[in-house]
Amino acid sequence: MGQLTGVYCAVEKKVHGVLVRYSIDALRISVGAVLLGFGVLKFFPGVSPAEGLATKTVDLLTFGLIPWRLGFIGIAFLECFIGVCLLAGRLMRVALWLLAVQLLGVLAPLVLLPRRLFSGPYHAPTLEGQYVLKDVILVAAGMVIVAGTLRGGHIVRDEPRGRGSEPQPLLTAAAAAAEPEKVLSRIGWPDR
Repeated sequence: MGQLTGVYCAVEKKVHGVLVRYSIDALRISVGAVLLGFGVLKFFPGVSPAEGLATKTVDLLTFGLIPWRLGFIGIAFLECFIGVCLLAGRLMRVALWLLAVQLLGVLAPLVLLPRRLFSGPYHAPTLEGQYVLKDVILVAAGMVIVAGTLRGGHIVRDEPRGRGSEPQPLLTAAAAAAEPEKVLSRIGWPDR
């Protein structure tokens, strides 16, 4: 049984090391692909399932000063730009600030149009409501991307000292940024 536990711990350590190394990039790329995909759909009238909701929200947010089609194309450009930046890993600071603005707009219908979003039986979310609620995940993902990419943020694997003790960080974030190979060797990552 002890040998099986040792094998399990070794495998878990390797898997965790891979997750520490690649999870922020995987999240950044997947959020970028989702935003790019949703943005492209908005360039074609009648194709995006959120067209009606988005045009009504733009109309309410701009007090009707921006024509619905122009606002919808603006949203499409914004989503595509953010998506391409996240996919490429370039202009991240600009992309993440624009993502914050875009996500506020995406979540605005929760405040502006709650009856439209929750008019199902027993106030269950409609299809549009479900569409907006899934954007809560994008908000959380955006927060993780910001934490993992701006100002030297990193995920660092902690090594427990023993049973019941607090985990000890392998390196500080600054040291990890300065010596990434040291982090990789401490988590058991093979030499390149």
